[in-house]
Amino acid sequence: MKKVLILGASGSIATLVTRNLLDDSRVQLTLLVRHPERLAADIRNDSRVTVVVADVVKDTDQLAAALQGQDLVYANLYGANLKQQGAAVVAAMTAAKVNRIIWISANGIYNEIPGKYGQWNAQMLGSTLTAYAAGAKVIESSRLAYTIVRPAWFSDKDMVSYELTQKGQAFKGTEVSRKSVAAYLTTLILDDSQAIKQSIGISEPNTAGAKPSF
Repeated sequence: MKKVLILGASGSIATLVTRNLLDDSRVQLTLLVRHPERLAADIRNDSRVTVVVADVVKDTDQLAAALQGQDLVYANLYGANLKQQGAAVVAAMTAAKVNRIIWISANGIYNEIPGKYGQWNAQMLGSTLTAYAAGAKVIESSRLAYTIVRPAWFSDKDMVSYELTQKGQAFKGTEVSRKSVAAYLTTLILDDSQAIKQSIGISEPNTAGAKPSF
């Protein structure tokens, strides 16, 4: 049984990933959330799901307990204090001897987006982009086996279609479906030997432009 801890599990992408993982009987999930009422009932009541109510910065004891025996952490965190959240997660994982983490960030954290879309993205995200960059830097500076995933702007298209770019390459595209990001994350979690110590950009092919279509 593969044991996965999801941080920030009530988010839209995390919800899709959770449902994908529950389709695989070999996976057991621990979902750490601040607002358990935001979890869908079918997820909350699944026999292979354990729900932990905690804040990764404030509730370090609960985070430490949730990490015991886990094989992998998937962090879908958000907020102005992502640097502090990253530091708390790294410290807790190191203490618990859990080494593998998949960390969700945002496109643009390395100024890797060329042209007008890069300018638009930085303007729209503002201080949020700064927080994402600070959080990612903490993860990259750690000794953990990390994969950072940098999605373009999310669409609700009912499709899975994506292309990937590496850190150091110009980011492609302006948007990507939530389903596509969830599909990629699911493959990373189920085969967690992929993309170790890599920062991966993900977008829908042929969506280049000054901003997303929506």
